[in-house]
Amino acid sequence: MKQEPGQSCQAEACALQTCLSAHTYSPERCDAHLKQLYQCCSKLYQDRAENNGTEHVKGSNQESISTACPMPGVVERWLKNHP
Repeated sequence: MKQEPGQSCQAEACALQTCLSAHTYSPERCDAHLKQLYQCCSKLYQDRAENNGTEHVKGSNQESISTACPMPGVVERWLKNHP
């Protein structure tokens, strides 16, 4: 199913937010949701780069890709530090 622009990874972001709301004092219990979101965002950025022939999406273009994803550098760094 094709998602509307800006809605990619929205389900993962909502699941993370729900978990964080339920575990206000234990956010580490939501690490699996955070990892799922970042993996989704990483795949989104990789697919976008392959389709556009560019390495990374920078600047204001990021918002048009997904409102749920942090900037590509943040995603890459987090995934590198949390294998």
